[in-house]
Amino acid sequence: MKVQKNSLTPFLKWAGGKRQLIHEIFPRIPEYEGRYIEPFMGAAAVFFRVCPPKCWLNDINQELVNCFCTVRDEVEQLIERLSSYQYDKDFYYQIRSLDRQEGGLSNLDKIDRAARFIYLNRSGFNGLYRVNSKGHFNVPFGRYKNPNIIMKEKLLACHSHLKRARITQMHFREVLLKVEKGDFVYLDPPYLPLSKSSNFTNYDKQGFGENEQLELAEFLHYFNRKNISFLASNADHRNIYELYEGLQITKIYAKRSINSKSDGRAQIGELLISNSL
Repeated sequence: MKVQKNSLTPFLKWAGGKRQLIHEIFPRIPEYEGRYIEPFMGAAAVFFRVCPPKCWLNDINQELVNCFCTVRDEVEQLIERLSSYQYDKDFYYQIRSLDRQEGGLSNLDKIDRAARFIYLNRSGFNGLYRVNSKGHFNVPFGRYKNPNIIMKEKLLACHSHLKRARITQMHFREVLLKVEKGDFVYLDPPYLPLSKSSNFTNYDKQGFGENEQLELAEFLHYFNRKNISFLASNADHRNIYELYEGLQITKIYAKRSINSKSDGRAQIGELLISNSL
């Protein structure tokens, strides 16, 4: 398949998302005949730019997956529910606290859960998704002048491209075991933290540690041997260079977006890893 460039952007903000790096990532996506596969979809910025006809999106985050499925299947009802949400600090913490209450989330249908997810994403600090060891969402209220929560036109546009997508909630291993010759896989896993203070990888209570990084690297070396096309993003860390030795590694630069102070948002290195030439 010849990769076509589209202008569609994600409906979610996402810490570590690839919207600002599309100009580096997109030219490195090869032509492929099979499916486009993202085992760690996050906000799916690369997917929305490519808009492939055959695609499989996956993530371990249950609320994220439910949100994407709702945009795909019931977008009009979702937009209607979002219209009742207000950008207010007290209301934000009321909605955030639902996962701390017995039966709080289970009492919501899937559309209300998706609306809650989008509201917290658009109203919380820097679009960060972070949970504690109990799986409770713990991002503080953000300070925005006039956040766009409903996003009717964007949600409808994203819906049109998600209609043909398979969307699942699986461990990345289950997805990668089903990759076939001719598929293209884009991988944006939680990064190996550069320091203790930079560890913002807890998007799921199960976490993503060194063992998972090692397992992922083993899959990509296998794909390389089998001539299955892939492109992976990861941190500019010496351990990553060691894990992916023998593959094509390119260093690019991204702006740090987590820090609340502008002087803490310097350019930092990231790595793009692909099949060896």
